[in-house]
Amino acid sequence: MKFADVILPLPLEGTFTYGVPDTLQSVIAVGMRVAVPLGRSKVYTAMVLRLHDEEPSMKWKNILHAIDNAPVLVPEQLKLWQWISSYYMSPLGDVYNAAMPAGMKVEDAYHPRMEQYVELSPQYRDSNALNILLDQLHRAPRQQSVLMDYLAISHWDSIEGSAPTEEIREVTREELMNVSHATSAAVKTLTDRGILQQYYKEVGRLNLDGEPHPEFMKPLSDAQQQALDSLHNQMDSHAVVLLHGVTSSGKTEIYIHLIDEALRQGRQVLYLLPEIALTVQMTQRLQRVFGHRLGIYHSRYSDAERVEMWQKQLSSEPYDIILGARSALFLPFQRLGLVIVDEEHETSFKQQDPSPRYHARSAAIVLAQMYGAKTLLGSATPSAETYYNTQTGKYGLVTLSTRYKGISLPAVEIVDVKDLQHRKIMRGPLSPTMFAAIREALEKKQQVILFQNRRGYSPMIECPTCGWVPHCKNCDVSLSLHRNMNILTCHYCGYSYTVPKCCPSCGQTELRSRGFGTEKIEDIIRDAFPEARIARMDLDTTRTRNAYERIINDFSHYRTDVLIGTQMITKGLDFDRVGVVGILDADTMLNYPDFRAYEQAFTMLTQVSGRAGRKGSQGRVILQTRSTKLPVLNHVVAHDFKTFFSELTDERRAFHYPPFSHLVYVYLRHRQEHIADAAARTTGNLLRSVFGTRVLGPDRPAVARVKNMYVRKLILKLEIGISQQRVRDYLRSVQRQIDGDKRFTGLQIYYDIDPL
Repeated sequence: MKFADVILPLPLEGTFTYGVPDTLQSVIAVGMRVAVPLGRSKVYTAMVLRLHDEEPSMKWKNILHAIDNAPVLVPEQLKLWQWISSYYMSPLGDVYNAAMPAGMKVEDAYHPRMEQYVELSPQYRDSNALNILLDQLHRAPRQQSVLMDYLAISHWDSIEGSAPTEEIREVTREELMNVSHATSAAVKTLTDRGILQQYYKEVGRLNLDGEPHPEFMKPLSDAQQQALDSLHNQMDSHAVVLLHGVTSSGKTEIYIHLIDEALRQGRQVLYLLPEIALTVQMTQRLQRVFGHRLGIYHSRYSDAERVEMWQKQLSSEPYDIILGARSALFLPFQRLGLVIVDEEHETSFKQQDPSPRYHARSAAIVLAQMYGAKTLLGSATPSAETYYNTQTGKYGLVTLSTRYKGISLPAVEIVDVKDLQHRKIMRGPLSPTMFAAIREALEKKQQVILFQNRRGYSPMIECPTCGWVPHCKNCDVSLSLHRNMNILTCHYCGYSYTVPKCCPSCGQTELRSRGFGTEKIEDIIRDAFPEARIARMDLDTTRTRNAYERIINDFSHYRTDVLIGTQMITKGLDFDRVGVVGILDADTMLNYPDFRAYEQAFTMLTQVSGRAGRKGSQGRVILQTRSTKLPVLNHVVAHDFKTFFSELTDERRAFHYPPFSHLVYVYLRHRQEHIADAAARTTGNLLRSVFGTRVLGPDRPAVARVKNMYVRKLILKLEIGISQQRVRDYLRSVQRQIDGDKRFTGLQIYYDIDPL
């Protein structure tokens, strides 16, 4: 008897063993999907991980049937799943759920796209019969006209005897109606009379248009060519290389040349970006050169499109280049040779919720190693861990320190908001300096980007009489005001309700908003500059699939003068005419209670500043803050990454934070606060019995209740060199002890490895 260890798409640890019936033993292979029973009536689509002859010790059930004729996973994918599950302490079932499109996890969820075609009935595929038919239709001129249009576009009008002189082309019903301006009734009449007949054909959802044009690659500048040559040298001795290039230094053109080299060697390329928004511009740049050899993959595509992409990558003609967000690394690759992780510093590469809480940069490096491929990391502001790895020799390093065509880095001006407000010169979110800079840019026909890292109209409303503030009923946060929709919303769980007409506590009718979100900034700019064309880019305006493309294209083609947005607008976008970038409130980043706050603030401020002055004259950045004395701001003004990194690593080394330690966050959640507290204390004691002072907490996170679950947190700070496997083994044993304690029934406990 043969057996199969399978992965179920459920948040369950390990694999499940099923018997392989004799009728399936020659059919089933590792990497194929099979239907398996679970419980009394459930049937799941499982993934075969291993085939063997080891009879399980407990009663087993048989596989019901095979879903695939061939594996839908290549061996490297299964290895990646297992690595993610092990390293990030996530059930294999969660990795399965994250990796595969929903349509491949349910037998009948995916349906191929079918198109309706029309063709000439066989009895009229002769010139004599066709001429007689056309004469008969002279009393039905509309039908005759539609038929003649069909004959022309299908090439049946070239028939001589029974042989057409031109190749017959297929015609869709929709194409015929568009060309002939016919109604569906007219086409139906022709089919009812047996003149035309209809049939359905499966058509793909993927775009396969566009011939490659390698000649469209731009020639590299001297600095770019030197960087490319250095990359070749570094890749000879390092599996992972960092390209550290200042904003607008032309890193993308270097990527394009490296991609072309990989394709010439017959290898595939994976190009990862942190945000879906970035794929819009990058798609245009890559398609211009590589045409139909480029495939796009991210979560804004429909599930059916993602299934077809998966199938194409398994076919004999896969895409040579895959461009996408973090989920693209789960696609099957047959000959992967190069992985590019652009904007590698971005926190968006880290999956937060749900499990698996993996970092796409780390997973991409592991994936590349499995294929023997090289990994190129690119950033103007590398993460502390990545840059430290270059300093210790683990990664290679190539530096590109000048902007393309020698354009100067933007001039950064710091505005002291605290002083202006104290002197009553500034009352709203924009200083006089900011207003003047915007006005000057608009007069020069330049564009403006305004960065406010908070969406909505304002983060809260308040009753001026009694101080009442509306809070979420499910989470420990105030509700944000979205005035355009007249609702108060929780940005953690989505709970919302209509803004009350009066204070429910005291009856005051004039509730006031506190703070400024992107929606309020938009209103202020619209009032101050009524002639300006304004757009807003945040989570509220980019919910539809094409929203990113519309907003970015409008700004790229100068149909928008002022773009207001959250961190979406800080990440690698390339615009020609941006003269001014305004950072409205740097303090929201600088004052965040986390050891990474200054690193992330430096990164975000530098990145958004880099959107200014990318073509032509030097750009101008206005940075508003109440904390003008902070050293990190001086480094932003001076564009001085090296000094910032030196000071940052001195601090991290002194307090044993990454890259000088490994962090593990332990989270516990329960619907009852006292149980969450008790479980956190017990877990802390168990961890301290082995790890001692390496354990910090338990503590309450900044938001201690989310979706009616009370949250507690412990931190493990582990020195470099400690056995990661032994740590994980003990953490799993602690989890089993807590799960088995009847006092903590209903408790959720999970781990965040290398948290951000």
